[in-house]
Amino acid sequence: MRIALVQQHATHDRLDNLRRGLAALAAAARRGADLVCFAELAFERFHPQRPATGDVGSLAEPVPGPTTDALARAAAQHGVVVVGNLYERDGDRCFDCSPVVDADGTLLGRARMTHITDYPCFHERGYYAPGDTGAPVFATRAGRVGVAICYDRHFPEYMRSLALDGAEIVVVPQAGAVDEWPEGLYEAELRVAAFQNGYFTALCNRVGEEECLEFAGGSFVCAPDGRVLTRAASRTDDLLLVDLNLSEVSASHARRLFLPDRRPELYPEWVGRR
Repeated sequence: MRIALVQQHATHDRLDNLRRGLAALAAAARRGADLVCFAELAFERFHPQRPATGDVGSLAEPVPGPTTDALARAAAQHGVVVVGNLYERDGDRCFDCSPVVDADGTLLGRARMTHITDYPCFHERGYYAPGDTGAPVFATRAGRVGVAICYDRHFPEYMRSLALDGAEIVVVPQAGAVDEWPEGLYEAELRVAAFQNGYFTALCNRVGEEECLEFAGGSFVCAPDGRVLTRAASRTDDLLLVDLNLSEVSASHARRLFLPDRRPELYPEWVGRR
């Protein structure tokens, strides 16, 4: 299976952002991609860098809606699975949402960011309600795909839940800034998650300078043994493609040893009941 990560900047022109994203999707398909993934809020500026004021829900859109319709048409046209990310409005609530579209254009569902943070330049609680979709895994033409949106990746119980539901690859749409954390920490975190859970991890990051933040790029993919397979460029638009051998999932230490050797009857709370 070949995965493509679309790492691109976003301007205030949402239609142009989407146009460039769809062009990158088409280019990835021409290069043999089976699964195309986008960064967090890929087609718009990163709203939470500013404290929420007024009707921020007016910035959001429904799912299905204009963006998912465009992604579905492109998925069907090019025969690729798509994991997007957008600001979703559902009634009087809004979410950080990743719709997942199968290669025939079917909207399989969505993952909504479960855990919501708030600190300078990431004022997310003013924009997002806590997600109510759990940690879904989607059976796609490219394989079993889980999604951990940005902040969710910090929670080991969320990442383990995706493994217990059979994820073969976990896509992480992210908005990670330059110098946000010590160098290499995000990469180490997802290398460990891949190794402990026996799946591929694919982090697709934003890039570009905005009002409060400069996003770092540097998207990457890790194998189930914890190796980093490939990295995108830092601080610039890039299209990263890599071939994944999904047989490595069942052959991994986690699937052969760690998961079967768990003792959930001894563990507390959510993970312990799985």
